[in-house]
Amino acid sequence: MDYYEIQSNKELRACAREQLNGVWGKMAFAFFVMFLIYLPYYLLSVIDGIYMFQLQEPVFSEITKVLYIFLLIANGPFSLGFAGYFLKRVRNEEFSTKNIFDGFKRFFPSFALMILTAIFIFLWSLLLIIPGIIKSLSYSMAFYIMYDNPEIEPLEALEKSQIMMKGYKWKLFLLLLSFIGWALLVLLTLGIGYFWLLPYIYLSIANFYENLKISQEKI
Repeated sequence: MDYYEIQSNKELRACAREQLNGVWGKMAFAFFVMFLIYLPYYLLSVIDGIYMFQLQEPVFSEITKVLYIFLLIANGPFSLGFAGYFLKRVRNEEFSTKNIFDGFKRFFPSFALMILTAIFIFLWSLLLIIPGIIKSLSYSMAFYIMYDNPEIEPLEALEKSQIMMKGYKWKLFLLLLSFIGWALLVLLTLGIGYFWLLPYIYLSIANFYENLKISQEKI
């Protein structure tokens, strides 16, 4: 694909499907690993929910609080790790499941980026839902930018993302919207199909970023 020219969403998805050839299962496994990491929290939360529904004291409330805090803290590093994981595939570099943990090598910047993103989106959402959605699209490239610029500060990554996404927020929104049909379809697989759908979505977004990055560098 010619990244020097802005490509249509259809072409971005087609490129993602081509890049998934031979590695779709491998990438699905990366999301399965994440599922296993988050599974204890959700299982214990469901069990506690059942106890509370029966008007009984929850059994695992303290454990679930600890797990929730851990997952909240780890969310930023994992977001950075997945950004790099998919960019490696887009750039035809060697990659493995362990790359999803690479964000922990830059724990504090990635954690700060996640917190700042959440705070800013929340504040904009206080106005109305639509401004919050718009800002989430504006900030959507921040972790990719941080991956490509290891020394960048979180606020600067957010600022660069806003600049990069100027005029392209609607395009990304439509790209994400195009997967709704697939998302509804995989519900018939009891959610198992999401392990294969998510690599398709994430790889399409990584191609979207690469396309914007290279085309804007040309200017």
